[in-house]
Amino acid sequence: MIKPSVGRVVWYYEDPGQTQPFAAIIAYVHSDTRVNLSVFDADGRQYASTGVQLLQDEQDSITYPFCKWMPYQVGQAAKTEELEKKLSQTKTEC
Repeated sequence: MIKPSVGRVVWYYEDPGQTQPFAAIIAYVHSDTRVNLSVFDADGRQYASTGVQLLQDEQDSITYPFCKWMPYQVGQAAKTEELEKKLSQTKTEC
């Protein structure tokens, strides 16, 4: 799970017919799975979307709108987790 924080960029899906995600910036964090967003539509116009579900760890969306982490962010989080695991194993071996 990636901990959401203000200023992080996510992909935003407003409805099932959307052909590609909109870029959005987290403006407020309610919980690990609920955020307020500043969304940029296909024309670059900005609008707010509040109380949006943030999908975590391959979770499937039940309702629209929702947002999720970009694949790059998920990959970086996995690498960080792997390094932390290796470091903790090294510390216990010493």
